[in-house]
Amino acid sequence: MAEVELHLPHNGWRPRSYQKPLWDYLKKGGRHAEALWHRRAGKDEILLHWGCIAAHRRPATYWHMLPMASQARKAIWEAVNPHTGKRRIDEAFPHSLRSTTRENEMLIKLHCGSTWQVVGSDNFNSLVGSPPAGVVCSEWALANPSARAYLRPILAENGGWQAYITTPRGKNHAYNTFIAAEKDPNAFAQKLTVYDTGALSAGAIESERKAYIADYGLDAGDALFRQEYLCDWDAAILGAFYGHEMRAAEREGRICEVEHDPSLKVHTAWDLGWSDDTAIWFFQVHRGEIRVIDYYAISGADIPTIAEAVLGRGYDFGDHWLPHDARPKTLASGGRSIAEQLFALGIRGKIVPSLSIMDGIQAARAIFPRIWFDDQRCADGIEALKQYRREYDDDKRVFREKPLHDWTSHASDAFRMLAVAWREMKPEAKPEKPRFFNDLTANELFWPKHDAPVSYERI
Repeated sequence: MAEVELHLPHNGWRPRSYQKPLWDYLKKGGRHAEALWHRRAGKDEILLHWGCIAAHRRPATYWHMLPMASQARKAIWEAVNPHTGKRRIDEAFPHSLRSTTRENEMLIKLHCGSTWQVVGSDNFNSLVGSPPAGVVCSEWALANPSARAYLRPILAENGGWQAYITTPRGKNHAYNTFIAAEKDPNAFAQKLTVYDTGALSAGAIESERKAYIADYGLDAGDALFRQEYLCDWDAAILGAFYGHEMRAAEREGRICEVEHDPSLKVHTAWDLGWSDDTAIWFFQVHRGEIRVIDYYAISGADIPTIAEAVLGRGYDFGDHWLPHDARPKTLASGGRSIAEQLFALGIRGKIVPSLSIMDGIQAARAIFPRIWFDDQRCADGIEALKQYRREYDDDKRVFREKPLHDWTSHASDAFRMLAVAWREMKPEAKPEKPRFFNDLTANELFWPKHDAPVSYERI
């Protein structure tokens, strides 16, 4: 160990002055770090080098996680340091320390017995092998927040460490974990803007700001610059479909504790996936209000597992609204459709009417003023709706109408099903207004229809 430490970090790399507090915290055995550092502050670089040292201190499994596996390959596994022309993973993990490099799996096995792997938060729970003893969550504000819930008990059980590095994306789950770390005396939490680090000159900072404005326009460009370089939690999430609606729901107190009412039926709206998540919203309708009381998502589960999770909640269910891909038999095993399989397990599904994605988004926007969300049981789904956004066309420098497909898509697709389903549901029956003798016609008074009883009160 001592001999290895003499040669690590590799090639004489040393943390920059503003990176030293984080580096020292980890070297002293710190187990929970939150680094809100500006773009180009070297967040991934320092954690790559730390990953190699940690792997030699304790033989185990280590992950460097980005929001999506495809993004992780480009940003970390294949990334080249423009100053040296070398791959960043080669700088942090020299080949002399490796026994195996698996390009397809983005995995390095070291002579010391440790493995280090680049993964995505969109597929982390499908990875096989021993659980990690150290995890870096890069671009944490864009990652699936359920990854943290999955990893926390694992790291607590094996005494592992976790580091979350990011720039902000509104006051979402990354904001919550950062604030919690600030209050935890055993955790590390640090916010560094471009003015704090001095990593860029004043001229370079101004050039970056102008470049963002040129690409995105004055308002959006300035918001993006404040987000990326000033670490501004309040900067808008660019391209968000429901940004205005979610802010209104928060401002009006409609994201709060929403209790389940046993006197009302509970309806569900689904987005079905296999390799991707299946997402389900649970909601009740009362006097024009749509009370979203629960949310459930799972990846890679079979139909019986999903059905058991839904029915196990113990609600008095009404309608289960399924998307069109629940109908074709080609999507299901045994020659039965997903809808037929669910029916056999006690879930009678209805297929929502077909709408384009954009028409569905418009339907969702229309129902937002009626929506109340339970802030605890629906927390992951709420974050998905806040971050659901358009793809950006780098060539044309505009946002496409098409949504970006990431971890937010499944919850948002299920929410579109909810919006379309609500339009199809029969309105609640209104109590008939009492009528008096002087309100009745002669036919109603002397020859009432037996199939339409009249309600009246004696004066």
